[in-house]
Amino acid sequence: MGFEREALSELYASVWGNRSKMQKEFARGAHGEPFILHELALRGTMTPSQLASSLKASSGRISTVLAALEKKGLITRDIDPDDRRIIRVNLTDAGRERSKCDLEEMRSAICWIFSQMGERRTREFVDLLSEFSTYMAICHPGAPRPTPDEVRAAFAERDRRVADHMRTERAKAGEE
Repeated sequence: MGFEREALSELYASVWGNRSKMQKEFARGAHGEPFILHELALRGTMTPSQLASSLKASSGRISTVLAALEKKGLITRDIDPDDRRIIRVNLTDAGRERSKCDLEEMRSAICWIFSQMGERRTREFVDLLSEFSTYMAICHPGAPRPTPDEVRAAFAERDRRVADHMRTERAKAGEE
């Protein structure tokens, strides 16, 4: 067995074979209420089809989640006054607060893990995960493997996106 298959086997055993409650909650958040609340908090008013596109979910799934969020008083669904065929989804104050609390709880848990790992290992982990995620974004089962030019372009895009994000985060930190 080459190192690649050995590493894959270890990855399966340590990550996918032993999913924690936090990992399950994180994955659940990417497929339901927390994701929709976060998207609305980040982007503002959206239509159900825009949410479905962001979530990569069916319109039926979105409709079900929106109904639950509306029942809990976390969102409103309003008819667009200019085009009555369009529904606009908005956060309520309670929805904004819930989104903020969910995000802060996840940040707190992850920062605790990083504090246990230490700065050097955390930075190595983030660098390696970023690299792995970039390769995952361009390498698809059953498709030809990316060319060196596609790999360079993917990493250049990642570097630009990370730099933009960090600039925004530093600006926010300067405001607080």
